[in-house]
Amino acid sequence: MDDFCGINFCGNTADVLGTAGQEVEESCLKDDEALAKRTNAGDLVSVALHNDLHLTEQDVEAAQHNPNKRSESQIEQVEDDLSQRVKSTAEIVARTSIEGLKYIVSLALLGFSMVLITAAMFTEQTTATAENGIHPAVTFCVFSFLIVWLAMMEGGQGCLVGLQTIDKTLYAESHPRAFRTAKLAHKGDNMERFMVGRQFLVVLVIFVMNMMSSTVEQASVFSLPESVVGVFLDSGIAVILTTVIVGQLTSQVNAAQCMLDFINNSFMTFTVYVSLAIEMSGLLHSVYLISMLFSMISRKPISSNESDRTNLQKLFFWIRIVFSVVILVAAFVFTLGALFSGKTMAWGGMPSAVSVAIFFLLMCFAGLLDGLQIALFAVVNLTESERTAHPLAHRSCQLVFREPHTLGAFLIGRQICVTVCMFVVARLSAIQVDDTETLFGVSDGVQQFLNTGLLGAVLTTIVASLIWRVIASAFPVAFLSNPLVFVIIRLCLLLEQSGICSASWTLASLQKKLFGFRPDDEYLGDLRRKESTCSNS
Repeated sequence: MDDFCGINFCGNTADVLGTAGQEVEESCLKDDEALAKRTNAGDLVSVALHNDLHLTEQDVEAAQHNPNKRSESQIEQVEDDLSQRVKSTAEIVARTSIEGLKYIVSLALLGFSMVLITAAMFTEQTTATAENGIHPAVTFCVFSFLIVWLAMMEGGQGCLVGLQTIDKTLYAESHPRAFRTAKLAHKGDNMERFMVGRQFLVVLVIFVMNMMSSTVEQASVFSLPESVVGVFLDSGIAVILTTVIVGQLTSQVNAAQCMLDFINNSFMTFTVYVSLAIEMSGLLHSVYLISMLFSMISRKPISSNESDRTNLQKLFFWIRIVFSVVILVAAFVFTLGALFSGKTMAWGGMPSAVSVAIFFLLMCFAGLLDGLQIALFAVVNLTESERTAHPLAHRSCQLVFREPHTLGAFLIGRQICVTVCMFVVARLSAIQVDDTETLFGVSDGVQQFLNTGLLGAVLTTIVASLIWRVIASAFPVAFLSNPLVFVIIRLCLLLEQSGICSASWTLASLQKKLFGFRPDDEYLGDLRRKESTCSNS
């Protein structure tokens, strides 16, 4: 069985949906309602303010002229009520104004970033167009396709996890493609295999997007000041914003409530097949070796939904583990060699030692973020007494689960942090060697393979993601007891509160209307009622 150690990640997520799902669903519904209300927020606030003042003035007038209600205490009470209502309305106005400003700024930043990226591509000032000789139109099309594919992977994962506990016969006729995809992904241990392969695919897509959009030195777009170009293009902020908002959060917002409609297409089926093929290739099988090691340390057996392997299957499994370990060692050797010799896409002027230090720090930070999500899902089912026995872990849980919307806010902030880390790591580890030389004297063919960034993607997937998931699954409480975890959660909540990615809610609403997405309850509720009617008759 190719699974994570001790705790099934997909099963944990399903448990969270079952245990805390009602609160999360209510939070999502509240967010949708708030989003709808913001469109006419000014009118609503004006009406509320008018009604509050009008009714209260009537009360005051009645209290002053009615002999039976003329007591000073009653008048004071009415005046206090008026004051409280005015204060409450003022808070609503201020809060609505701030939220509206966040949406406007986020949309403006997203639009500006997308224009800059497109302009850099068509003026041949990106790595793909200027150094690799790829036509600007091809570069733009590949970048756009990867954004769409990333959105399908991010949203599709949540859909497949959420649909695990739902009877597939309920939507077999209404959503045949979603049925076929879910049946494939939920067969045996395919869900765990899909998660492993999908993670590598996400990292690989980000690596390629970085190559397509990263600008050359001294790039100039629309004669903008160098400081503006440096902040948005040279640093990668423009592509990061575009990726997080368009390629990740927008799809995740709709996938949370419209799972059936979101994956009811052949593109998601194709994505599942590709992810399973990547896992089957053995590139990432070294993570199973780590999983078995932590299974022995934690004394938690590795669960499986499949029968024991035959001797031939065991042989094939261990051959792939050896192959993966060799690939991982080679990835370390060539990546570190390129970093120390300054032959990567790292920013000019950065010392080699600094590049190496930042590379490892960011991989550890990304790993903590990935493992943190798994650990939180694992401890949510622990009793209060079990959590309080570990003060640091309990403090982190209280911070995340204190209110229904806090978990969602943390996940959004976490997504931003992970994407930033992945793009910076991709730039630091992408090997870039001139045609006249090679790393360690390898042949030109091998050097061309190294320049594709495949080894960097393998290294990042295993070391900065999958291994940390295994550790968090085996020791969730100990993982959350790390003092850095509380600081990371705070950082994620702060990023979400900043509203820099608020545009994702607007885009999600547009996407929902464009593709006709409907909430799952509308389909499943109707199907359950029909099923009940048929059984009664």
